[in-house]
Amino acid sequence: MNWMDLLRMSGSNLKRRKLRTFLTVLGVVIGTASIVVMISLGLGMQQSLYKEVEQSGGLTTITVTGKEAGDSMMGYSGEESSEESTQYVTDETIKKLSELEHVKTAAPAYDMSVIMLKGKYEAYVQLTALTPDGLKAKNIELGEGSFPKQGGSQLDILYGNAVITNFTERNSQSSYWETGELPDINLMKDSVFLILDQEGYYNSQEQSFGNAAGNGDESGNPGESQSSQPVKKHAVTASGIVAGGPDEYNANAYSAYCDLETLKKVLKKDFAGRAVPGQPTTKSGKPYKEFCYTSAQVKVDDIDKVEEVSSIIREMGYNTQTNAEYLDSMKSQFAIVQAVLGGIGAVSLLVAAIGIANTMMMSIYERTKEIGVIKVLGCSLKNIKQMFLMEAAFIGLIGGVAGNILSFLMSGIINFLTGNGAAMGIDGNISFIPWWLVLLSMGFAVFVGVAAGYFPSLRAMRLSPLAAIRNE
Repeated sequence: MNWMDLLRMSGSNLKRRKLRTFLTVLGVVIGTASIVVMISLGLGMQQSLYKEVEQSGGLTTITVTGKEAGDSMMGYSGEESSEESTQYVTDETIKKLSELEHVKTAAPAYDMSVIMLKGKYEAYVQLTALTPDGLKAKNIELGEGSFPKQGGSQLDILYGNAVITNFTERNSQSSYWETGELPDINLMKDSVFLILDQEGYYNSQEQSFGNAAGNGDESGNPGESQSSQPVKKHAVTASGIVAGGPDEYNANAYSAYCDLETLKKVLKKDFAGRAVPGQPTTKSGKPYKEFCYTSAQVKVDDIDKVEEVSSIIREMGYNTQTNAEYLDSMKSQFAIVQAVLGGIGAVSLLVAAIGIANTMMMSIYERTKEIGVIKVLGCSLKNIKQMFLMEAAFIGLIGGVAGNILSFLMSGIINFLTGNGAAMGIDGNISFIPWWLVLLSMGFAVFVGVAAGYFPSLRAMRLSPLAAIRNE
């Protein structure tokens, strides 16, 4: 019996018992889809991590932090930052870092929390001031506009694509996440008031409220607010907006960026004679002579030299965090997640394998006389074994193909329901199915089918021809 005869007989045997074959294939479909979708969730998170690392400067970037400076909504942490730093990050620090061997660039960064006002709306935004080199290293994809101008007298802002969702109505405090409606603001065209002195703004608000409440006081004293210095409001315009919609998450979605030198000029003018919020002071309360930065981004020329440069910087008294370390730690966690999710899906395929074995055994019992006849007619034991293994492989193959089609449909539905990862705070699809996973899952489904049909095929091969013919 040649291979074509075996294929024809295997196919006709499966067609004769359509319902049983369909139910068995359905088990393989569910098992394959479960494994693929489960693993795709882990792969989607891993893809998101790669994008985030790329947006943070890639694997050759080291984030250097010193004593706390600035007012950041987000902290810097890492395995290397358990010890408290003994130095501030200053211009002198940047110069020293730039002179280290294997360092391509060293760019300072300053973070501060600011208030933005527009009409009846206000927002609390993380403002990050960077040099042109620092902005370039962030690998920010622009949706429209350009990067902030360098060295100007007026601040212009590069908005993250989701900053618009931070604006709330001052009276009702209703936000986009409650109403589903974006504020009536066009960040690209409208100028916005920027307040750098949050404490002064809060104090002025409290004093205004106190004065309004004390209007009927017999003394008629208007309060101290008349002598207090008004909070400076800067009318700023947008230089550009990060690519993406308001619901699309990425590493830069909720941040705003400006030119570092311009911000320093504005801060020194606004806080002349007093300490800038977030800047260190002497014991007498006077500001430091040098401007202290929140962090520095160090770009290394070779990924193999990142750890060496990082060690040198730590010896200088600073904390370091590298994207390579972060990526390695997260990859090990994702590997565990994928193994757990894949294991859950594998249970379904195990049940399907039991179904295939059951179908093959029932087929043998029903075709005992047929097996005896073809043995008497001279069919070899090897051909009988191959015929049953081929039937089991067919079930696995059909189930694998249909299971992958179902997997793509389920993956698309998951990505649609989660807003392509935005609802989960992920930059990209939460479910990602690469082609190697499709081929691997199909091969695994065929393997499971063959393995499940192996022992039934041995039973068919060992049947006595005479006993089989006499069987009713």
